[in-house]
Amino acid sequence: MTAAARTPSPDWLADLFSSIDSQDTARFKGFLADDAEFRFGSAPAVVGREQIGAAVDGFFASIAGCQHDVPSTWSTGDSIVCEGEVTYRRHDGSEITLPFVNVFNMSGRLIARYKIYIDIGPLYAG
Repeated sequence: MTAAARTPSPDWLADLFSSIDSQDTARFKGFLADDAEFRFGSAPAVVGREQIGAAVDGFFASIAGCQHDVPSTWSTGDSIVCEGEVTYRRHDGSEITLPFVNVFNMSGRLIARYKIYIDIGPLYAG
């Protein structure tokens, strides 16, 4: 990865989070390396683009929608870090906003390891 490619373009990040917020799993998978590893909170890691897609589809089915706000992003080496808040809409119409940090370990322009640091428990609480 060249020095210029280490810092993601605002368009790249906007497209990534747009694919998530629109629950477009097919488009989301296009950001992943074939053998990517994905870990959401304290859940076990999932490996492989298709397996990640299935896990993400399962999560999308558990919510009515989401919207990410990502004000802080930085990179070092082949890693990109994003800090922000995500507002989840539950199927009952209620919403909750939670802080998160994502760490992407890149392989060229694709994500090789995607780690989401979030306490997702409040989304499903009472």
